Amino acid sequence: MKSRLAAGAVIALASISTTLSTAAWAEQGRDVEYKVNGENYEGYYITPAEKDAPLILLIHDWDGLTDYEVKRAQMLAEEGYAVFAADLFGAGVRPTEMKDKRQHTGELYKDRQKMRDLMEGAITMADSLGANTDNTVAMGYCFGGAAVLELARSGADMKGFVTFHGGLKTPDGQDYTKSKGNILVLHGAADAAIPMADFAGLSQELEQAGVSNEMIVYSGAPHAFTVYGSNNYRQDADYKSWQRFLTYLDEI
Repeated sequence: MKSRLAAGAVIALASISTTLSTAAWAEQGRDVEYKVNGENYEGYYITPAEKDAPLILLIHDWDGLTDYEVKRAQMLAEEGYAVFAADLFGAGVRPTEMKDKRQHTGELYKDRQKMRDLMEGAITMADSLGANTDNTVAMGYCFGGAAVLELARSGADMKGFVTFHGGLKTPDGQDYTKSKGNILVLHGAADAAIPMADFAGLSQELEQAGVSNEMIVYSGAPHAFTVYGSNNYRQDADYKSWQRFLTYLDEI
């Protein structure tokens, strides 16, 4: 396992100044075209030098799979993990307008089985590429965090499920009784989109279902606090949540 990123490295990432490191790891990663239920998707796969590195399934936010997720995947590869960044919207679908983001996420929120199939399909693709899927951890941002919790509720056989400022409400008729693996929730206390009431509700649900979990709140952090370059970016919360995530990966 590679040594942890120093605080300065993550801070530098926020200003997009890790050019040399990113360029080096970009050579190790590649776009991957694949199909799920006959439809075309385009993910991103990256592996470290170590063989049989544990796999992380990374789920994008409502922008679709963009440079943000690619950069996070490269950061994880530096830590010794293989990463498959899934595409849940479709090849070439990377919405930039608010109405389009709502449309694509809304379609999947209405079709939860399709959402699950797309994540399972991404794992199948990663496995076909030679990834070690025995102890996979799924992680996601915003919409991707909500999707990861959907995967947890499905009973997917994974080691862990991690959400960064993701949706936390459980749809009607669902619960966590089938969940396997540990759940880590990293949430901003000032998140206006996902209030603390949702956070508290999820905590109660997980305890009632007997699901091993850890839920952390970052004071003053709004929604999307890890998205560097945005008005919502909070350097301190980004750094702390990332470090906790890396430690979590070592622990489980």
